[in-house]
Amino acid sequence: MTTRSDTIQAALDWFDAGHFLAELRRRVARRTESQRSDAHDELLAYLEDEIGPALSGSGFAWRLLDNPSGGVPFLYAERHEDVNRPTILTYGHGDVVLGHDAQWRSGLSPWTVVVDGDRWYGRGTADNKGQHSLNLAALAQVLAARGSLGFNVKVLLEMGEETGSPGLRALCERERATFAADVLIASDGPRLSAHRPTLFLGSRGAFNFDLSVDLREGAHHSGNWGGLLANPGTILANAIASMVDGRGRILVEGLRPPPIPASVRAALADIEPGEPGGPEIDRDWGEPGLTPAERVFGWNALEVLAFRTGNPEHPVNAIPPRASAHLQVRFVAGCDHTAFIAALRAHLDRRGLAAVRVAAARSEVMRATRLDPGHPWVQRVAASIERTTGARPAILPNLGGSLPNDCFAEALALPTVWIPHSYPACSQHAPNEHLLGSVAREGLAIMTGLFHDLGEAAAAE
Repeated sequence: MTTRSDTIQAALDWFDAGHFLAELRRRVARRTESQRSDAHDELLAYLEDEIGPALSGSGFAWRLLDNPSGGVPFLYAERHEDVNRPTILTYGHGDVVLGHDAQWRSGLSPWTVVVDGDRWYGRGTADNKGQHSLNLAALAQVLAARGSLGFNVKVLLEMGEETGSPGLRALCERERATFAADVLIASDGPRLSAHRPTLFLGSRGAFNFDLSVDLREGAHHSGNWGGLLANPGTILANAIASMVDGRGRILVEGLRPPPIPASVRAALADIEPGEPGGPEIDRDWGEPGLTPAERVFGWNALEVLAFRTGNPEHPVNAIPPRASAHLQVRFVAGCDHTAFIAALRAHLDRRGLAAVRVAAARSEVMRATRLDPGHPWVQRVAASIERTTGARPAILPNLGGSLPNDCFAEALALPTVWIPHSYPACSQHAPNEHLLGSVAREGLAIMTGLFHDLGEAAAAE
């Protein structure tokens, strides 16, 4: 019988022979930019011509499911081995953000994987083609070694995550019986650091809103009218300053989260955010009394993403007629985002800032989710990763960023365990996006070991 170590070594030999890199190069070459209005055919081809055939080769039956939003269909695949064995649902997205070809470093292209030392450059290498490709490869490696998985697998792949996953939640609600499983195990986002395997169990939510002050038609000379006309920029700056102070502390009570649960504090006790080569953490920024890990994984953040008044590129001596700003709340589980606008309106009115209009932005809200770190599935996955790597993984109750995890945690009522194969300085969404070859190789070992362990445990039950 093939041993666990034999199976992992065979997967690593396959990786070292260049097979994974060749697979990734083929997938990155497909320009699956979901933010382009004319990309429908390329997005669909990624599912029909790339992922579907790969899954067929591993004994999966696959089909396309209509998107409730009217967008690109979803790919659904299933390999059913035994009704008495557990079922794993896994997820990924094949769409990427815009390539911004001209902004990449000389010698690089978003559509060609270029290897430079440990860095594998290309759009989607980290987000998310590289990550779901590793997971599918690990399933294939276990099948090649053992002839079966020992459990059932369902695969869901979408092509719209970078535009807010339109239709995903409605699909999960409509296809609840189809997607029924024991757990979601998927990969996206970054590890805590390149050298520390990581689990995260949910994500912070994201709620964007707009502030505006529109007082009159046209600008007026600041010498003739300064001191006589209210300045929209000044009013808006004061409104924002009333919401978040100069140290980043949220001042709107309705935007602050409940106290951090003890289990979350315990899980974050040995977590230190940051990455060599990344920006230096501002230790005195955010909520006082919290560790950096608690601030980004256990608390809310109010961020000013854009602010405009007058003509910033070519200022003139005139009082502008209007000002606007775009802000975002990153919020943790336990917050009701549907009450945010009312809380902001009441906060502004109490301070005599009725001239400031507040409205939810058109972007889709991503809800906050969090699984208890003590959940049995978390412990099972963490033990497998430690067995493979020799190190206890970092366990984050939720990612600092946002993912459509609510579709699985809420609509499907699944425990959700994410195993990221990227790292914080990967330039995700930016020019020069890259995957670390060393992390990808370890990721394949981790997932191959995990899938081997799940089949072994299921056989013993």
